[in-house]
Amino acid sequence: MTTINLKDFYAWYTHDEYIEVSDEVAAELRADKLYELAHQRRIVRNKAQYSLDCDDGIEYSACLSEPTPQELVERMERFCALWNALNTLPEIQGRRVDACIIEGKSYREVAEAEGVSKTSVQESVKCGLENMRKYLKKHF
Repeated sequence: MTTINLKDFYAWYTHDEYIEVSDEVAAELRADKLYELAHQRRIVRNKAQYSLDCDDGIEYSACLSEPTPQELVERMERFCALWNALNTLPEIQGRRVDACIIEGKSYREVAEAEGVSKTSVQESVKCGLENMRKYLKKHF
């Protein structure tokens, strides 16, 4: 049996934590650590660092962490709640809220497409959002 410090192998350990593991496990952990160091050396040697200012999506992917399963479930529940609230609206209000808020069209574009005034579209969207807010407060 070999004693290892978990702080050396796992970044989330902030203090020394010693445990005994089998020799095979200790050898695998050391080999993995050496492989990671060699990989970092290869990246530096081959100048494979990436600039985060080149707008190719690397910055976004580097800064974005993977969501936890709980976050994914919460997103799905929130999506379903908003979808149900949108479906409770009358057809015209729902269509206008969908176009202006979800699709990002301007009030003027929606008004011209439906042949109505911009003010009526604004009021319809405002009332639709208020109705959705009331639905969500009532049911959630």
